[in-house]
Amino acid sequence: MFEFESLMRYWTAREVEVNLMVFVNILGALILGLIVGYERTYHGRAAGMRTYGLVCMASCALTVLAGYPTYWYGGLTTAAFPSGLPPDPTRVVQGIVTGIGFLGAGLIMKDGLSISGLTTAASLWASSAIGILVGIGFYSAAILLSALSAGLMMWATKLERLLPARPAIGIMLGYQRGFLPRRPDIEHFARDCGYQIASGSFHVRFAQGRHIWRCVAVEVPGKASMSLANMGERLAKVEGIDEFELGHARN
Repeated sequence: MFEFESLMRYWTAREVEVNLMVFVNILGALILGLIVGYERTYHGRAAGMRTYGLVCMASCALTVLAGYPTYWYGGLTTAAFPSGLPPDPTRVVQGIVTGIGFLGAGLIMKDGLSISGLTTAASLWASSAIGILVGIGFYSAAILLSALSAGLMMWATKLERLLPARPAIGIMLGYQRGFLPRRPDIEHFARDCGYQIASGSFHVRFAQGRHIWRCVAVEVPGKASMSLANMGERLAKVEGIDEFELGHARN
């Protein structure tokens, strides 16, 4: 039989105080995640502010709930098990997180130098944390995490556009047979277009008598970069190149 007093256990002064503490932890984790994510965004990586914010926030939510076991389920854990310890719910949490991790991995797609699905996978993982918070009775914390996740998905992109960044592009160059390409020529071309070749990104392949080079170029700070269409027009006129491919290196 339903008892209203049992429901009110979740809204006692102490329960609300604990939820507020969870609020502060989640919000702080979000800010730290955004800071770390901005560093990745600035350097043109696939995982940016939204992905890092969601992962950091969800990790905090999953961790902080383990610090208040006596307040789980409205504080009924010790009363329900007076003769011993209650079953360990963290094993259930561990299973959920592992399962969601495999599901999120299936959402991540890689096409050349472009990666998609990272934010979707991170938001799916965050939603599992919301479900866990609701399951143990941290309703207020779950509401906050839901609002922060939705807001992050909707507005973080606009925030990224307002902040300085260095977009990255992927370049694939296929040369004619017998033509010997030179790296300084590519670096000079990239600089003329407002980009610089990222160190350590060069990939050289030789097949059927021709060179195929791949690399990543990032925008030079303070210099207007050329559009991909205009870069394509210029590459079509470069001696020795018979095929090329240009694309944004992040989702």
